[in-house]
Amino acid sequence: MSAAAAFDLIAEENVAEVNALARYYRHKKTGAELLSLINDDENKVFGISFATPPENSTGIAHILEHSVLCGSEKFPVKKPFVEMLKGSLHTFLNAMTFPDKTVYPVASQNLADFYNLTEVYLDAVLFPLLSRETFLQEGWHYELEDPNAPLIYKGVVFNEMKGGYSSPDQVFRVYAQGSLFPETTYGHSSGGDPRVMPELTFEDFSNFHKRYYHPSNAQIIFYGDDDPEKRLEILDAYLSRFEKSQPAEPIARQPQFDAPRRVEKTYPADDTNARNAFVSVNWMLERTEDTEDNLARTLMYLALLGNSAAPLYKALTESGLGEAVISSTSSSYNQPWLYMGMRGVDAKDADKIENLILDTLRTLAKDGIDRETIEATVNTFEFQLREKNTGGYPRGIMYFFSALGDWLYGGDPIKALKYEEALASLKQRLDSGEKLLEALISDLLLDNSHRTTLVLKADKDQSARETAAERAKLDAARSAMSDDDVSEIIDTTKRLKALQNAPDKPEDLAKIPTLTLEDLDRNITTVPTEEQAISGVRTLYHPLATNGIVYLDLAFDLKTLPRDLLPYLPLFSRALTQTGTAKEDFVALSQHIGRVTGGIGATRLIAPILESEEAAAHLVIRAKATPDKTGDMLSIIEDILTSARLDNRDRIRQIVGEDKARFEASLVPAGHQYAFSRLRASFHQADWLNEELGGITQLFFLRTLAEKIDNDWEGVVQALEDIRSHLINATSATVNVTTDRAEWASFTGELEAFLSALPRKPVVSQDWGKPSPSVNEGLTIPAQVNYVAKGANLKALGHEPSGALSVVTKYLGTSYLWDKIRVEGGAYGGFARYEPVSGSYAFGSYRDPNLLASLDVYDKAADYLRNELSEADRVRSIIGTIGDMDPYQLPDAKGYSAFARALTGVSDGYRQERREQVLNTTKSDFKAAADVLAAVARQGHVVVIGSPEAIEGANRERNGFMNVTKVL
Repeated sequence: MSAAAAFDLIAEENVAEVNALARYYRHKKTGAELLSLINDDENKVFGISFATPPENSTGIAHILEHSVLCGSEKFPVKKPFVEMLKGSLHTFLNAMTFPDKTVYPVASQNLADFYNLTEVYLDAVLFPLLSRETFLQEGWHYELEDPNAPLIYKGVVFNEMKGGYSSPDQVFRVYAQGSLFPETTYGHSSGGDPRVMPELTFEDFSNFHKRYYHPSNAQIIFYGDDDPEKRLEILDAYLSRFEKSQPAEPIARQPQFDAPRRVEKTYPADDTNARNAFVSVNWMLERTEDTEDNLARTLMYLALLGNSAAPLYKALTESGLGEAVISSTSSSYNQPWLYMGMRGVDAKDADKIENLILDTLRTLAKDGIDRETIEATVNTFEFQLREKNTGGYPRGIMYFFSALGDWLYGGDPIKALKYEEALASLKQRLDSGEKLLEALISDLLLDNSHRTTLVLKADKDQSARETAAERAKLDAARSAMSDDDVSEIIDTTKRLKALQNAPDKPEDLAKIPTLTLEDLDRNITTVPTEEQAISGVRTLYHPLATNGIVYLDLAFDLKTLPRDLLPYLPLFSRALTQTGTAKEDFVALSQHIGRVTGGIGATRLIAPILESEEAAAHLVIRAKATPDKTGDMLSIIEDILTSARLDNRDRIRQIVGEDKARFEASLVPAGHQYAFSRLRASFHQADWLNEELGGITQLFFLRTLAEKIDNDWEGVVQALEDIRSHLINATSATVNVTTDRAEWASFTGELEAFLSALPRKPVVSQDWGKPSPSVNEGLTIPAQVNYVAKGANLKALGHEPSGALSVVTKYLGTSYLWDKIRVEGGAYGGFARYEPVSGSYAFGSYRDPNLLASLDVYDKAADYLRNELSEADRVRSIIGTIGDMDPYQLPDAKGYSAFARALTGVSDGYRQERREQVLNTTKSDFKAAADVLAAVARQGHVVVIGSPEAIEGANRERNGFMNVTKVL
């Protein structure tokens, strides 16, 4: 019997918006629902979602998300998820916990790999082993190895959320959402609050899975060019093992507030600066399944806050009341919500910010939003809808999330993907002059009593109080334990560590489906590239199908800048498009960009040049437009390059304040990236420059620059003008274009005229000198976790780069470091990074409760590699490395990657040679890598970003081996 007989076809429709035939099914036996999207996208997607509304903040859904991926009925190994990370060609492999659902998506371009991933995930979520030990490891447990030692908490999710609650921005979002939903599931912290997570029991955890992880409570998607009938066979084989059950109860609705409320909370911070509070005004909205209404709401939000020239964003920025605007909106809840406000404010100004927001909204509702803003907003939004540019994120997963926005609450998933008819109607209404967005401001915001104002203040004593409270809680638990209880905790700790260290049975590992080396393409994927000179400028063209969009990259050589000007470059990059020009003020320029292009902005391309100690360093203007608007796009680029108002003091001050605030906000969520950047700054010129412009060095510069704007404005303007004078030079430029051949033929004439008009002068390269020598550093932030990095430049240690070391690095990250740093150590992540062109090698950890223990783990990696390696691990690690080398890319990304390789001297021949090295990696290469990493252990240096207590304690224990600097 055909598997199709096991499903009822609810609807079938061609959906042009996603270029797919959509079939909407319901499984007859269980009621599980499937959205099957059939098209020619080779990046195939499978995903399954369950409604998982928590009843408290113990993080139960989040812990379960981790735990189901730790072994299942068919794949009874400790970490099938990691085995797939190691040995798959996946383009996506992860899971996400949301406030009311948990989603498990996978994607791959390889059909066999895709089916493997789908099978592992289905078995994981529907038939997980869920042992008590898994709960203890992933959730929380008491850890004690010596009866005289202090009791501590351990757990992967526990420490992940300790890191999360060390981030003021994450704390803000938890409190902002909670303020609107005090009586429903959305009022809880779905990730888990470390202060209450130890209240979760294994029994509650296990029952939660039984209740919610059932096909009757599932929404499933398949997407791509795989066999649509095979999809039904795969699903029915799993779903038919279940009987029908009750799906989750509908999410309880939060009753409407009678009047707005004020909520005041605190977060831990060392900074005693008065301007360190968050203030936001938050609204709960009622959901609508009308597509036109949802599009209109999005347009309203974008028109108000979509960019720094939007009227409400601009009013907040220009008020000087805070350092940066904060705002977000979500329609993916049963009751959507929206917030807007500022960070970096004085709490005493909370009323001023609230009044400014409400007064600005009243003015806009009464007087209207100007036509130019509406036109720019509509064009930008429509361009994004049609471009469907999800970057490296598989499109099918984004469509899944879009469908779930209605589907989870009983809506039609196909309808949620369609927008053309609604968009046409909406545009017609706006073109007719209907005050649609203004009416929404009144109805959804001004006349909505379900509003809160959150004031989140910094408390320099809170971290110490919370640490003391946790210690007191642990000590109380310890004192209440009998000797037998203590012995049981010690036994449990030993048993858990023994299980964590015990290898899986070879016969069980063999059950994990995998590709073979013969399934891998031995040849690299190349991007068609044609090179020519246009108006004397080196120009690369990539003839790729881009759905009628012209992608332009214009690079200027940073080697023409004197070293003392380099720190100003990030500011210069933003100032080009955000200060106005001689022709248009800041707002008019932003509107112009929005009306006629898909976006214009500046970025940096900095990377090591192959077989050189020099960096390829470029400022890149990136722009995109439809063919009929490319002339306008080039005209804008010429205007910003030659006449951007670099003397616009108010905007420059605002940009610096925003950048400083964003840096500080990202230190906890991205601490590992800053640690890596700081660590590598001494390895290579490219690493040094990236730290100067995007690392903690840049944060320190921004703090100085904020003062200099007030004290030496002329000096700031001169530095920015000097950058323009040195940098904007057609003689040092390189152009990159990705588009269809038809569009290219019509674009070349416009491009030639544009390049001919740019300034030209002789190129004078500057000597930036050598990076500073390595030092061990401890950089303190008010956090309860650490980011611990150690590494070295392998070329300086005499190692010749090889593809084999990339395979070894993949293996370490998915075995030794995963086990020692994450599973045993309780950190959220442990990894190694190898950059063969520069030769940099670094170990790192993420949200790590440890410091010295993690450094010891890194130093013992060489010993681990000297152990006998299984053939399965060798093969899986090769496959995983090839997967990393072959990421899924949309056409614009393919063109830009080829551009970057051209600028860094990375030829296709080099890429093919490295691929062969990866494919030919032997067991002896792993043993040889042990000697390399032993040298890193001896001669590498350390950078730690983390708590002052942990860094100071480590320094005491190891005789002050780190220089200590306070960052926050």
